[in-house]
Amino acid sequence: MTVAGMRCLVTGASGFLGHRIVRLLLEEEEGLDEICLMDKTLSADLLRTREEFQGKASVKLLRGDIRDEEFLQQCCRGVDLVIHTAAIIDTVGKINKETLMAINVTGTERLLEACVRNNVRYFIYTSSVEVVGPNTRGDPITDGHEEQLYDSNLSFSYGQSKRLAEQKVLKANGRALKDGGTLVTCSLRPMYIYGEGSQFLELHLDQAILNGGVFLRQSRKEALVNPVYVGNVAWAHVQAARAMRDPDKAQEIGGNFYYISDDTPHLSYSDFNHVLGQELGLGVESRPALPYPLLYYVALLLEVLSFLAKPFVRFVPPFTRHLVVLLNTHFTFSYRKARKDLGYEPRYGWEEARRLTTAWIAEALPRRREQLNKSKRF
Repeated sequence: MTVAGMRCLVTGASGFLGHRIVRLLLEEEEGLDEICLMDKTLSADLLRTREEFQGKASVKLLRGDIRDEEFLQQCCRGVDLVIHTAAIIDTVGKINKETLMAINVTGTERLLEACVRNNVRYFIYTSSVEVVGPNTRGDPITDGHEEQLYDSNLSFSYGQSKRLAEQKVLKANGRALKDGGTLVTCSLRPMYIYGEGSQFLELHLDQAILNGGVFLRQSRKEALVNPVYVGNVAWAHVQAARAMRDPDKAQEIGGNFYYISDDTPHLSYSDFNHVLGQELGLGVESRPALPYPLLYYVALLLEVLSFLAKPFVRFVPPFTRHLVVLLNTHFTFSYRKARKDLGYEPRYGWEEARRLTTAWIAEALPRRREQLNKSKRF
């Protein structure tokens, strides 16, 4: 199966993942009728991609806000497939909860309504492993799967917003469309996504530069996670879109979520950063600055200070209890179900993913050093 002859809408098309999905669709899908690229801002990289593939498929640019109902109605007219990646990602509480919920949850609701009104048949939602946890106790998971029960008592707004949005997407599966058809939905839950252009990798790189070329030790060695390469997450979306076109597969896939990982080694977050940067001479601290229990209570103190200061000044803690738990909990998942139902197989092996990411870090290093030096001078 392919998506040939379909009109596809990608939300968040300028984003780290959205842009990779757009590129893969244009590279791999012969006969794609049209691809609509929606985002609040359209990046220079996205515009270059449009020019690069000019003539292969019709590419339509749609600039607007996911919360704008009229805009969403326009975006969904004549569309067969929606790949919804647009979201605010916030790991430390910089964005207020109202804004997070309005964009991640209400925006998704309004997009689903626009799909129903405009007879969009297929809807793929980009979720996150954070919709399941880790929970506030830091209960570990090893080789997790979709049928596994876990006490996901989420305390952080980002994970809550993604879980609520995912629930609305899965509940919408089977909704009647205006033309008598039905909506088929599914959700993909990628692990921590790395690769060229990752803002999180840039943040860690800046910290390493300021720390004399050594990555900070923010996670315990034994807290293993399984990051996933951005190209493989994008490929999983393409594979899901293809599978959904098969009526029998659509029955199996509809209303379900899938964990998306690949063959990246299981390492702690800090050790993973080191693996990506070690051939460039970047090291990693041997131990955290503070023992885990003490770090957790420092985060609690910072959160209390933030709450007390709220009437007078906005203070965003540099880290939270949620982030401390996230970085220090063993949390790994399998992609077996995605392989079985979606036909997903990683497109990029670990060595290629590492090489591409390390090459991007090597290119970014001089630029980041220069920018940090400039900021010091001012």
